[in-house]
Order: sequence, then C-alpha cells, then structure tokens
Amino acid sequence: MKRRAFITLLGGAAAAWPLAARAQQPNRMRRIGVLTPYPADDAEAQARLTAFAQGLAQTGWTVGQNIRIDYRWGDGKPDTMRKYAAELVALAPEVILASSSAALAPLLEATRTVPIVFAGVGDPVAAGYVESLARPGGNATGFLVYEYGIGAKFLELLKEVAPRVTRVAVFRDSSIAAGPGMFGAIQALAPSLGVELRPVDVRDAGEIERAVAAFAQASGGGLIVLGRATIHRGVIIALAAKHRLPAVYTLRYLAAAGGLISYGPDLRDQHRRAAGYVDRILRGEKPADLPSKRRPSMNSSSTSRPRRHWASPCRTRCSPAPTR
Repeated sequence: MKRRAFITLLGGAAAAWPLAARAQQPNRMRRIGVLTPYPADDAEAQARLTAFAQGLAQTGWTVGQNIRIDYRWGDGKPDTMRKYAAELVALAPEVILASSSAALAPLLEATRTVPIVFAGVGDPVAAGYVESLARPGGNATGFLVYEYGIGAKFLELLKEVAPRVTRVAVFRDSSIAAGPGMFGAIQALAPSLGVELRPVDVRDAGEIERAVAAFAQASGGGLIVLGRATIHRGVIIALAAKHRLPAVYTLRYLAAAGGLISYGPDLRDQHRRAAGYVDRILRGEKPADLPSKRRPSMNSSSTSRPRRHWASPCRTRCSPAPTR
C-alpha cells in the first residue's frame, strides 16, 4: 500500500460510524502524534495505524474533523528515532502514540510531561518505562506484548519444531531494554536444552546477511528473531530459507509472511485498543492513572507451506497461519 493511499484510508476510517458519536466531541481540533520505527511503506505498520484510526473513530474522533494526527515514520535507528521524537514533542500534541519500544524509549527521553500511550512494548516495568502495571506513575501507559521471561518460550518452541538444533542465533536490538532483557531469559534456559547461543545485533540488512552466512557454515543452527529485528523481516525470512535454518519469530503475522513459526500477540488489536486510552486522555484522564495492560493471549502460527529441509513439522498445538 502506498503512503498516499494509506493516508486516504485513515481519513475515511470513521466514515461508517454514527454522526451522533462524533457530535459528542468538542468542536475544536485536537492534536495527536504518532511515532513508529517502521518506514511509511511498511504494510504491517500501515495496518496497525489503520486499526488505531478505526479505534479512534469508534470513540467519535475523526481525522480532519475533530483530530489531527502528525506521523513520524522511522527507520528503527536510534539517532533517527530520537530526532523524530523531539520533532513530535515540539509540535505540542495532547497525546502521542508510541508504536513499539523503539518509539517509546526516545519519546520518554524527549518528554516527561506529554501523555504517551504505547502499543507493542515489551515489559515496560523491567525497562523502567512505568513504575508498575497497575499504577504507571508517569506520563506513559499502554499495552505490552510480553514480559522478558517469555524469551524462554521461544527457545522451547524452536527445539520442539527442530529437535536437532544445538546452535541458535538470536537477532535482537541491544539499544532498547527488550533486546538484552529477552536474550537473558533465553540464555538462562539454553544450557538445560543443550543449546549454544549467539547474539546478533540488528543494524542493517548487509550486516544481517553477513552474520547469517557465517552462522550457517556449521550444522545444527536455528534462529530466534526478536522485536525490532522484524524491520528486516523480508531479509531474515529469505536467508533462513536459503540456508535451511528453522526460525521462530515473536510476532504472529510473520508466519503468514513466510516464516516457519511465530508465537506472539495481535499487534493490530493492541493499536485499536490503544485508541481507547487516547480517547480517555483527550477527555481528561491521566496516563499515571490508567493501568498498563498485558496482551490478552499469545498465539502460535506456522507457515501454511512447511519446508521439507526443517527438522520436523509444526505440532498440533500450532494453528494455521492467520489470514491478513
């Protein structure tokens, strides 16, 4: 989906909602910021933010009528994200949506006063983003995808679908708390499963290609792809297939994109739910008083076309790949 088409879709997301709901809102234009680490042509990021706009429409907020949304699309690099976070804060929005930890961290560096609602964030308590889930205490609250301990589950799942794996490359972003946090949980379990780990920091596609090529030279390899590494999902999925490496991904749509198996929540639904918190803040509530919420459930999905070169097929606990 092209950027212009996406913006048009957002503008019309609320067209079907009753006029009475819209009439409940003040006449003045309210301003919202949105920061995402993904580029503007990323189809999954577009789908999440479309879900966010639809959620706003359900509560009576219509883009161009009573709200204005300022978007900043990133490339996932820390310097770029800090720049865009500062730009959004300078626009003086009444609330900002942070789509992922890579967006939340620089926003909290830029402001401790502008309300922030986050979606798709890993363990905000351990990362220091909020004081507690029940009482966030600062200017940020929202919806988390997992606590760091779930990292052990990804390794268990990889060993279940590929029992012969003895070496695992873990793709992570060490610049945000979730990267080393989840790696630590995986590392704690690895010895008991007879697995040697290799952390791979995600910076650019070229570095990923070199790391996978070197890793694949020995047998018994597998991959775990965490968080922000999904910015390079196309590259990683293609490399995993090329080098015959079974891989587990932390977001379920990646199975539909060709990955072997994923275990994670529906981030589109999280963004839709985040719109409800934005509505409550626009109506006068404070982020400190809105509890940060866990994902309702985790779901495993496998590719609909299992590859013969991987060690074993997905077992019955895995569901077919979701439709997009």
